[in-house]
Amino acid sequence: MENIDREYLTKGIDNFGRSRILVVGDIILDQFIWGKVSRISPEAPVPVVGVEHETTMLGGAANVVNNIVASGGNVLLCGVVGDDSRGRKIIAELEELGVNVNGIIMERGRPTTVKTRIIAHAQQVVRYDREKTSLVKPETTNHILDFIHKTKKDLSGIIVSDYGKGVVSSQLMDGLRSVISEYNLPVTVDPNVKNFPLYKEVTIITPNHNEAAVIAGMEIEDEEGLLESGKKLLSNENCRALLITRGADGMTLFEEDGSITHIKSVARKVYDVTGAGDTVIAMLTLGITAGLDLRTSAYLSNLAAGLVVGEIGTSTVRLNDLKELVASHLDTSKQQGGGKQKELTRNK
Repeated sequence: MENIDREYLTKGIDNFGRSRILVVGDIILDQFIWGKVSRISPEAPVPVVGVEHETTMLGGAANVVNNIVASGGNVLLCGVVGDDSRGRKIIAELEELGVNVNGIIMERGRPTTVKTRIIAHAQQVVRYDREKTSLVKPETTNHILDFIHKTKKDLSGIIVSDYGKGVVSSQLMDGLRSVISEYNLPVTVDPNVKNFPLYKEVTIITPNHNEAAVIAGMEIEDEEGLLESGKKLLSNENCRALLITRGADGMTLFEEDGSITHIKSVARKVYDVTGAGDTVIAMLTLGITAGLDLRTSAYLSNLAAGLVVGEIGTSTVRLNDLKELVASHLDTSKQQGGGKQKELTRNK
């Protein structure tokens, strides 16, 4: 078992304001239609939802940005929206947050990606997506890379938020690798299965349990399968680390030196996993760029994710809430562990 150094962790959180992170990836608008079900449709065996109200939230790469802002970090966003009302809405909301939006391209003929979820009685009834998933135009990627090159000297790190909607490509990743090598920036990736071969030479990749199984080409039914798949992916991708998120089973961190760290889940209730991966990658990267090691950064991201899954809809963790969460959890762990703050199980 390994202890969490509370003073070290708190100092890292206090340094979040010094981080300047660039997020590049798929920008999404999350729409929620809220209502109640009182009957089954006579037309088909489906519930009839009486709509009460609608809300929208920043999603995808924009939600990663929202998480960073909420936690006190500085952030820029690169990506693509459509030349439409939804795209303009996203840009306006980001500007209200104080985010630099000069790296967002409005591509004509391409709709803004919208995920619409119908919620009734705190349960998601159905989701439907309006999107175009083909690769963005090469000139659009060039504009994104130009923006990155103009801002690279002031960056602390880069996040790639890949939802498979067309922004992340070999052209983009090749361009990012030139920035990585020049400035030695940490690059973290929230991956998409179909693009996994593109993520060579990054700092850390964060697939979930199902994604890791598909990419490794094997079932993950027990710890042996988990360890085998994690080692395989880490070796194949030539990156420093791999963090597999495992829902109720927490997370497992694989590092290039052979270290494997299991982090137990802290979620007390799970209402909605929407955006949990965004919170993980945001908090992980904030930790790394604030000077925390990978294990402590992963622990922090696990704490934050445990909080957001207890909320319905896309959610974020604010800086004060994060500090309170860390203090509360470490105090509880100390009491339960007889004075020792043991949170991470390690093997090598």
